[in-house]
Amino acid sequence: MLAKLETRFAARRCACAGAVTLALLGAGLPAAAGADGGQQGLERFYRQKVSWAACDKEAPQDLQCGKVTVPLDYAHPGAGTLDLALARYRATGHSQGSVVLNFGGPGGAGVPELAADGKEFMDLTNGLDVVTFDPRGVGRSSPVSCGLGAGDQSSAATDGNADLGSAQAALKVIKAWQQVASECIKHSGPVLPHIGTVDSARDLDVIRQALGDGKLNYLGFSYGTRLGAVYAAQFPDKVGRLALDGVDTLTEPLAEQGVAGAEGQQTALEDFLDWCVQDIACPFGQDRRSAGDQVPQLVRSLDENPVPTASGDKLSGQDLVGAIGQALYSKSMWPSLERAIASLVQDGDTRGIEAFSGGGVALPARLGPAGRSGGGLVDAADVPLDNLPAAMMAINCADDPDRPAAAQITKDLGRLRAEYEQASPVFGRYRLNELLMCYGRPKGTDFIREKVKNVDTARMLLIGTRGDPATPYRWTEETARRLGSSAVVLDNRGDGHTGYGSSTCVHRKVNDFLLYGTLPPTGSSCPPDQEPSAGAG
Repeated sequence: MLAKLETRFAARRCACAGAVTLALLGAGLPAAAGADGGQQGLERFYRQKVSWAACDKEAPQDLQCGKVTVPLDYAHPGAGTLDLALARYRATGHSQGSVVLNFGGPGGAGVPELAADGKEFMDLTNGLDVVTFDPRGVGRSSPVSCGLGAGDQSSAATDGNADLGSAQAALKVIKAWQQVASECIKHSGPVLPHIGTVDSARDLDVIRQALGDGKLNYLGFSYGTRLGAVYAAQFPDKVGRLALDGVDTLTEPLAEQGVAGAEGQQTALEDFLDWCVQDIACPFGQDRRSAGDQVPQLVRSLDENPVPTASGDKLSGQDLVGAIGQALYSKSMWPSLERAIASLVQDGDTRGIEAFSGGGVALPARLGPAGRSGGGLVDAADVPLDNLPAAMMAINCADDPDRPAAAQITKDLGRLRAEYEQASPVFGRYRLNELLMCYGRPKGTDFIREKVKNVDTARMLLIGTRGDPATPYRWTEETARRLGSSAVVLDNRGDGHTGYGSSTCVHRKVNDFLLYGTLPPTGSSCPPDQEPSAGAG
């Protein structure tokens, strides 16, 4: 699931190329160089130390950039390498080490996010270097892509007018996703078969060692919680202070995740409409029941008659759904969403809605050239425009072992669409793509479902938000039980996706844990912060 910050990824390009080098030092190896307790051939990767340098001139002056090198395939460490882009803000005064951030996704690039919104984490620099990275296949780190033309196939796969109860229509959708998968293989390079969370967690341990930290301090949002949990299972003796905010599921198949996501987004939409109708400027008027009916009507209308955009594309109902879903991640974006919908409905102006786009699995119709790197970092300007959705699909599919046959999908698709649309008449069809997008791709790993449980680690902090539209609170409770006695749950009683950036209480408790090791008592909760007033902003 995407963290609340990911909507900025597609639009921003961090110029953090920097003239950086990687020094190979004779430092001692950690006790366990690999998930198997010490694999031959990894020694050179664990002897790295990052050489930090200034980022490009467009980045904040105090942000430093660097890289680490990791094996393409951990099973065959000599078969090729990848460089991973890093960035950090140095600790003020004496440094206790580092805290590594992952902002979510999957597919979110950490370096441009830290460059754009580092101020949210400046409190942590009171004792820690704040570090982030572009995971393999993401951002400047050998970015994957699905290439020119994949957007057309994706549009066929996400057609809001298709009758999925028809076997012929269902087969058309399946073939469209199969073609998307073929295009992704063609344009992504050798990293694609090695892009899942299990490999990224091993990369995280190489990063830890290259930073000079004996144990990993980590703050992960949304999908980043999955990455943190997998790391804890692979390297339990290397876990320092891990904080997981907006906890992802470790067990639910993609079909169930999609239903849960649709339900969560529907609840968030209803909360938004409760707020919107209190304002005279609400584009749906002041009658709450009527407003609830108008949203799916608007979606259907745009699916039947898409609105032209300034770029020459067309905005469909499913495009609108994706944009609304992104905007609902945080209450702070509600005023902007209200204005964007009003501009669309009243003037046909799509710019406000398009500003929220970029976090869904649908691919843009026009893509830039793939940023092939040969394993080295690509320039920020060469990161493919579709890298976020392409990486999201690749990572989620690599982490999922379910691959029903075409006959089974065709048989079940009509029923599944009904279940998804019952969960949400607005988001149901859009979220159904989470089930379909892996068709045509290899079966993913079962490591996460089978092995990430009962971890024997230092205590870690899990934060769940009651009104989270993307990662339901029950996932926090379920994952805590699965991880075992090491997990401590903080109940954030607010709304929005994740709590660190929106709750003063959560922010303080996470910082106290990461900086000082102070955990809140089991069963602690945080009250919601003050809500934005209707029409504000």
